[in-house]
Amino acid sequence: MAADHADVVVVGGGILGLATADALQTRLSGVSVVVLEKEDEVASHQTGRNSGVIHAGLYYVPGSLKAKLAVDGGHRMVEFCGEHGIAHDRCGKLVVATETDEIPQLAALAERARANAVPITQMGPEEARSYEPHVSCLAALHVASTGRADFVAVAQVLARRVVEAGGAVRNGTRAGRATPTPSGWRIDTGSTPVEASFLVGCAGLHADRVARASGERPEARILPFRGEYLDVVGPSADLIRGLVYPVPDPRFPFLGVHLTRGLDHRVHAGPNAVLALAREGYSWSDISARDLAGTAFWPGTARLLAKYWRPGFDELRRSLSHRRFVTSARRLVPDLNPADLRRAPAGVRAQAVDRRGALLDDFALIDGDRSLHLLNAPSPAATASLEIGALIANRVAKTIS
Repeated sequence: MAADHADVVVVGGGILGLATADALQTRLSGVSVVVLEKEDEVASHQTGRNSGVIHAGLYYVPGSLKAKLAVDGGHRMVEFCGEHGIAHDRCGKLVVATETDEIPQLAALAERARANAVPITQMGPEEARSYEPHVSCLAALHVASTGRADFVAVAQVLARRVVEAGGAVRNGTRAGRATPTPSGWRIDTGSTPVEASFLVGCAGLHADRVARASGERPEARILPFRGEYLDVVGPSADLIRGLVYPVPDPRFPFLGVHLTRGLDHRVHAGPNAVLALAREGYSWSDISARDLAGTAFWPGTARLLAKYWRPGFDELRRSLSHRRFVTSARRLVPDLNPADLRRAPAGVRAQAVDRRGALLDDFALIDGDRSLHLLNAPSPAATASLEIGALIANRVAKTIS
């Protein structure tokens, strides 16, 4: 069968794949890029199902890719949104300690923020309530550089830029096996295959599978963690001005149930984090035998559950109990009326877990022969997407330029 040809094929039409394709065309003049996206529209999964927050970079280990790319990426995202008329702001946020034993953790978070050059203001309850009048806390951090953006609109602009620069975005096209050829790769698509000199995987929830389809053997498996949300409506929605976060559990890469007023002024509480029964398992009824078997038989899954069974059980109970979910939100703002909190659409986070049951904390890339796969890119990946795309483009340029 005749094939389409490109210099680079990017698998994945979320914000990361599109940012990578755009960066490749900017970095390498004349390079031809094809993006393969299995859904009918770009940004259908993680990009379009998150809280829309531009993270400042205070949570991440100093010196890590997450720390550097989140800080730089946040600034660049604001600039990009401004240049292209995309809705965004720098609304700031509060991180609040509601229990005495959280105060040392909040202080440690402040130190990490300073190490990452993230401006923060430490404050007591009264000053915190000048930002969020209904918040309950013993101490707080105000992070002025945290913002919000319409990440779906960002992805759509990136897709348009790719096409305008001579590339292609093939929606509704699932990438299959990638076979090495003398000049690069031949990627099956179920219709017209694509031949390319270089292969880039930015497949999010399917990142490890795309890597394996090209012959790589990643030492981690993507486990899907569903993040469930509540809509905050009625009078309770008026109790939240912006973004209110708890002190995160330092053992996990999740930030805990927080309250978020979006750019559309809708208020959400969440997310929690429960293992999903499918990689695109947005509800308990979404079940994939293949995905479930892959999760169950991965050695790291049992070790992860054994290590974190207690907090995992708490997350599960919150998923199954509306009352417990509401209680978590009311720790931050006690005046929330439970009747004003209703189930909302969920998202699924792609989290890489190694054989030892360790959650990969940092962004992780696999360099192959004429290929590169972004294996682990959880939050703050959307914030850092333009910087991640530039990083990948620079690595690819060393090979094909």
